[in-house]
Amino acid sequence: METWDALGSRRNVRSYSERPIAPEDLDRILEAARITPSSANEQRWDFIVCTDRRQLEDLSKVWDGAGHIATSAATIGLVAPKTDEGYARDSVHYDLGQATMSIMLAAADMGVGSAHAWVSDQDRARRLLGFPQDRFLAWLIALGHPADRPLTPIKHPKRRSFDDVVHRGRW
Repeated sequence: METWDALGSRRNVRSYSERPIAPEDLDRILEAARITPSSANEQRWDFIVCTDRRQLEDLSKVWDGAGHIATSAATIGLVAPKTDEGYARDSVHYDLGQATMSIMLAAADMGVGSAHAWVSDQDRARRLLGFPQDRFLAWLIALGHPADRPLTPIKHPKRRSFDDVVHRGRW
């Protein structure tokens, strides 16, 4: 798939077929996350990939809106250092956003659907994934082949118009 097609095809997919993701495709998606640019090239992230069904089912309970994690073929946890300092905190979150989009676009390029989930129960997440106390699980990115329809460019996405969101020079 071309980059523009991947951008136009990516949508939140929360219903997955039982088809697994090939290990080499999953590694390529993880590599896309690893090579994502980061603030000052600090790369303050780690990625935990889960494919075990029982673990995915348990992980789906870290937030009320994470039920789709249980049926995903794989889920990637984005782990980052805890910090309350303004710039460091904000740049970590910015970097995690960039890594998230890299994961989702790489997945879309292979026809793999994705959807994110927040994490409200950090203690449960830590017990399930074993990340250190000085870290937090920022996001979960569920991956799987869409159950309903394949990823194809969306002709008329439900988005604000170009002229409504683009301002040139000033608001």
